[in-house]
Amino acid sequence: MRLGRRAALILGVLRIYLAQANFAPHFFDNGAGSTNGNMALFSLPEDTPVGSHVYTLNGTDPEGEPISYHISFDPSTRNVFSVDPNVGSITLVEELDREKEDEIEAIISISDGLNLVAEKVVILVTDANDEAPRFIQEPYVVLVPENTPPGSSIFKVHAEDKDTGSGGSVTYFLQNLHSSKFTMDRHSGVLRLQTGATLDYEKSRTHFITVVAKDGGGRLRGADVMFSATATVTINVEDVQDTAPIFVGTPYYGYVYEDTLPGSEVLTVVAIDGDRGKPNHILYRLLNESDGIFEINETTGAISVLQSPAQLRREVYELHVQVTEVNSPGSPGAQAMVPVTIRIVDLNNHPPTFYGESGPQNKFELSMYEHPPQGEILRGLKITVNDSDQGANAKFNLRLVGPGGIFRVVPQTVLNEAQVTIIVENSAAIDFEKSKLLTFKLLAIEVNTPEKFSSTADIVIQLLDTNDNVPKFTSPYYIARIPENSPGGSNVVAVTAVDPDTGPWGKVQYSIYGTGSDLFLIHPSTGLIYTQPWASLDAEGTSRYNFYVKAEDMDGRYSLAEVFVTLLDVNDHYPQFVQSIQEKTMVLGTSVKIEATDQDAEEPNNLVDYSITRAEPINVFDIDAHTGEIWLKNSIHSLEALHNITPSGDYSWSLQVQAKDRGSPSFSTTALLKIDITDTETLSRGSMAAFLIQTKDNPMKAVGVLAGVMATVVAITVLISTATFWRNKKSNKVLPVKRVLRRRPSPAPHTVRTEWLKFRRTKAASKFILKEDTPNENCNNSSAQITVPPRAPALPQPPKMASSTKQTVPTVSGSITLQSPQELPKPKPLEGSIQSSLVSELKQKFEKKILDNKAYF
Repeated sequence: MRLGRRAALILGVLRIYLAQANFAPHFFDNGAGSTNGNMALFSLPEDTPVGSHVYTLNGTDPEGEPISYHISFDPSTRNVFSVDPNVGSITLVEELDREKEDEIEAIISISDGLNLVAEKVVILVTDANDEAPRFIQEPYVVLVPENTPPGSSIFKVHAEDKDTGSGGSVTYFLQNLHSSKFTMDRHSGVLRLQTGATLDYEKSRTHFITVVAKDGGGRLRGADVMFSATATVTINVEDVQDTAPIFVGTPYYGYVYEDTLPGSEVLTVVAIDGDRGKPNHILYRLLNESDGIFEINETTGAISVLQSPAQLRREVYELHVQVTEVNSPGSPGAQAMVPVTIRIVDLNNHPPTFYGESGPQNKFELSMYEHPPQGEILRGLKITVNDSDQGANAKFNLRLVGPGGIFRVVPQTVLNEAQVTIIVENSAAIDFEKSKLLTFKLLAIEVNTPEKFSSTADIVIQLLDTNDNVPKFTSPYYIARIPENSPGGSNVVAVTAVDPDTGPWGKVQYSIYGTGSDLFLIHPSTGLIYTQPWASLDAEGTSRYNFYVKAEDMDGRYSLAEVFVTLLDVNDHYPQFVQSIQEKTMVLGTSVKIEATDQDAEEPNNLVDYSITRAEPINVFDIDAHTGEIWLKNSIHSLEALHNITPSGDYSWSLQVQAKDRGSPSFSTTALLKIDITDTETLSRGSMAAFLIQTKDNPMKAVGVLAGVMATVVAITVLISTATFWRNKKSNKVLPVKRVLRRRPSPAPHTVRTEWLKFRRTKAASKFILKEDTPNENCNNSSAQITVPPRAPALPQPPKMASSTKQTVPTVSGSITLQSPQELPKPKPLEGSIQSSLVSELKQKFEKKILDNKAYF
């Protein structure tokens, strides 16, 4: 036991010694702007997102022991940050708000397991533009006198923005600048009455103005933002004394009945101050003498009778009442005057009665045209209403009973007797097409009597029709489709217009006009549109027509509609080849193309398919049904192969090709195609021969090339001549022009090969004669003719002309100079028989084209 206690004591002493020798860890101080260390002078924007890594605590231990980091806050505050104890990474866990808390105190600590070092740090929260301006001391209600001078300051608004910098600066402006009488100083917030603007209490007692406060903008979460706030300023206009008194309920009529007691009130005159904001007191008085019969209460305006009605000698009394405002002492009061009529009446014992020109009448009739002018008086009605009683007993109201809003009766209140006037109130409702007869009851009923005597009169108005309606088409446009082969006089479409007027005004006459109406007619009464008797419609020429149809009544009132006519294409054209007999030259490995056109306007009538209808043997050529391209079958690769499958061993072919459209019924046309087949070896033996073969099917190409060559030669000759002339002119002598002509050496002739080809062509053309099939009803008439088998082209006879006259005929290879027969040179075998034959054939085609063009012109 003693040994164990001694060992424990020694171990404790050792631990104390080691602890005293262990140095404490410490933070690095990296200063302001650093994101790691001891958070000295560290600041953080208030819009930093929660969860962001904001700082890294960094320190060391002198002994190199592992260290850990901690952060703590005062218990009364919230924990804003959290720290990773191992790496010291500090994360924001609570939202920041600089306006509520601009500094955050925290205790950071570092520990090596034995020693703990703690430091108190203050984190500054920097501002972000996250606050909007806020108006102070709302609501804004301002009382402004109506005589405030223009340009005066009225009120000052104030808004605060808790942000700092530009985000905390506030400017002011009005939301509706164009419609306001007020203006706002953008910096001070002072509201002023605009220059030239005035206030009027009697017109507008209150004005509502929306003021906008806007900050200067700033950064928030990485973006530039700007906040604003609005406030409403209510401006109550204060009345000032600038308006005279106003009487209410004018005109004034009073009635004194025969049983009225002296001192009774007859009527009350009411006047108010025109300045309604702070009205003054009103005093009443009678201006004219009333002979002691009437008096008025100066404060209430009540007029009373002082004598018995039996003592009164007059039936009507005209009084004038003056009112005066009571102002402050020393200032004159505004005045106004109104007449008052007082009638002496007896007891109520007569009902109102209607009278016509011949006496009492309870039915009045009138004929009038529909849609009279607004406010027109029905002068044909001569109605008088009368109540024989006196005073209030003779006061009654008039009103019309029937369809409302059409007429208005005047007057509406009658005393004793009045001429009744009926005025048009709604002209549109007086419509003959809706109702030919309007009936009303004119009702007269007493107002203030217990008996409420009344009487009625019937008013019957017979309406007469006018031409107030325009003919209206059942549709704004009409669409018609007719086949192009429709004969003349065919119906196209029927248009209809309705005019609800009666008599001649309701009769509609139709007509058409416009650029597209030449081929059409319209029946003037029924509106049926049909083609002209001589019209020949052609969808290929014009497929759509557009014109206008007009419906007009007897007075010239009209309306228009648009007509669209579309011609439906009919398959009425045959496919047409350029020539009924065509000649093509095919080089092995290439194709030749035939082409036919169909003049129909629409698909499928104008779509053409091609086929070979006859060939011997049939397994030599293929044709593309859509493009018309013809080529040798893939099994034929050389002239020898073609020679082997040809019974006569010929290289010239005559095919019967057909072009057939896709219409219903379908039309077709056939043509004879002559094909000369050669290969690239033959073309390579002479450039001239190759060119002539290539341009055999297009002689105009050869002529174009020749014209270009000749133009080049002429231009070079002119330049050389011009240069020679100027050189000789400068040397003052004329030098002779020498021209040396050298003959090009002739190549070895290929007479045997040429003659063999010529012999083979002639033999093939003579033995391959196609016979036309019996034409069907859809075939073109030209295809029914028997096609003449192709022959070798022969040279044309030279024209008869004088021996001294020369004529140049353009050909593929240039121009051939025709001379007299005895001067014709012998053909030279330089180009061979193939070239001569091709030149003759091209020349014949070119001359034929010239003759065709002349015949056309």
